[in-house]
Amino acid sequence: MSTLAKFALGAMGRLRPTPAHGDASPTIPLPPPDRSGGLPLMQALAQRRSSREFAAAELPLPILSNLLWAADGVNRDDGGRTAPSAMNAQEIDVYVALPSGAYRYDAGANTLRLVAGSDVRRVTGYQDFVDDAPLDLVYVADHSRMKLVPVSMRASYANVAAGAITQNVYLFAASNGLVSVIRAWIDRDAIANALGLSHDQEVLLSQTVGFPK
Repeated sequence: MSTLAKFALGAMGRLRPTPAHGDASPTIPLPPPDRSGGLPLMQALAQRRSSREFAAAELPLPILSNLLWAADGVNRDDGGRTAPSAMNAQEIDVYVALPSGAYRYDAGANTLRLVAGSDVRRVTGYQDFVDDAPLDLVYVADHSRMKLVPVSMRASYANVAAGAITQNVYLFAASNGLVSVIRAWIDRDAIANALGLSHDQEVLLSQTVGFPK
């Protein structure tokens, strides 16, 4: 669907998911992440960039597991994550939009948990390439976990945490032959409805990841 058509549907409150491609499993256990390999940090930084052209090939589960662990996975025995969070609120949830359905990444269990049995990729942004890219990530702040953070600071804290996650994804992509782009021009209400979010949950950003076209 074209960007203009999506924008028009969004303005009318009619931007909707499409039927899923294949059956959506209630859970997708991910293989243990491989914490070795990839480019040295300085080389990954040198290659970090945004791309808006993606091959349609889906990411194999081992790569998807590594990507999500790099984004915001558990990297310490005490439950600490690869991305920082003020007061360890861990308020950011990573949602994974696949052709077969939309899932929430459970970092502690290293598992994807189904939240919508439809293809919500089209809803994750106005850009036309998100419809066919194999993977769109959505970063959602759960403000109910931020009780120790002053109300006036919660939005800024959550956006900083989400920004750290997006950079982790960029660096993983650069280090592993993938391409990515972060997107803030999104219909947050349409995404929230598609994912079944509560009033305490706020859609912040989306990010598309895949193999280069």
